[in-house]
Order: sequence, then structure tokens, then C-alpha cells
Amino acid sequence: MIARPSTRVLIAGAAGLLLLVWALFWGVPAWLRPGAAPARPAGEQVAAEARRINATLFFVSTDAQSLVAVPREVPYGATASEQAHHIVAAQLGAPPETLHTAIPKGTTLRGVFLSDAGEAFVDLSPEVSANHSGGSLSELFTIYSIVNALTVSLPSVHTVQILIDGREVETLAGHVDLRHPLPKNTTWVKQP
Repeated sequence: MIARPSTRVLIAGAAGLLLLVWALFWGVPAWLRPGAAPARPAGEQVAAEARRINATLFFVSTDAQSLVAVPREVPYGATASEQAHHIVAAQLGAPPETLHTAIPKGTTLRGVFLSDAGEAFVDLSPEVSANHSGGSLSELFTIYSIVNALTVSLPSVHTVQILIDGREVETLAGHVDLRHPLPKNTTWVKQP
């Protein structure tokens, strides 16, 4: 005689099967993951996302002969690397109404990496070079708007090396040597 499984065993098996299908299809729920941190209350999450800091960004003057330092609020980053990412992302964004951006159209930020020695490595998309208008002054403005934004806004960053598509490059548009990290240089910044 064959014994039939009890109703409780069938229900438990079905529940286990449902949980397994759920995990395989949608991933393991956060509350089941080992070492999962408890979810932050909604108020705390909104407050953390709304937190901002002041940074100094650099844009091209109306006469295109200098850079202008512009204070701007950027999102707060929990680590220096996150903060550097927010600063560069803001630098790649739209300039104030009366100024111009030094960043070629279509350029995107691929990543920002910081070393313990105070070097920042800014990885940009190929458009920074491919769409560059050329000219030594224009190239200087593109490079030093990024270098100065990081070195002025983050005291822990002393030099910046610009990478394109994850690789070191000799130059952006043929004039400035990018094979080594560059320190802050405010030679082209118009003083108020």
C-alpha cells in the first residue's frame, strides 16, 4: 500500500517551490540575503539623496579668453570617489546662462578613480577627443575645467589624469601632454 503525502507536506512543498521560482526569476528578496542591511526609513533615504555640497566648477567666459570659477551645489557623495564623480558629472553638465562649456558635445563620464596618493583618474568617452574643436586654448580649457574642478573642490585630490575610453592618451587635441597626472593650474581663470 502506498502512503499519500499529507496536506501539510504538500502546502510546504508548494510554498518552497514558489519561493525557489521567485528567487530564480526575480532574484533573492533582500530580506533573505545573508548579511542584508535593514532598509532605511523613507525619510532617511530622501534626506541622504537631498544632501548637497558646494563645489567650484569652471566654464568658459563670454569672450572665450578665460575660465570663470562658478560655485555650484552638487549631490553629496559618501566617499571621496563618489564625490569626485558628482563633481565631474556636474562639470560636464550645462553651463550658467552667460558662460560656455569647455567640454565637447556628447562627452560622457565613464568613471572616476582615486588613488591613496591624491591622484584622480577621470575616464571620459571618446567624444571628448573626437568632437573637440581643436586649438591649444580650447584644449587647455577642456582639460583644466576638469582638473581645477576636482583639485579646487576636493582638498584630497592633488593631480588629475584624463583617460579616454579607459586608456591613457598622449593628448586630447594635439597640444597638451596627458601622459601624466596634472596639478591645479589657474593661469587661465579670470579673477573677479
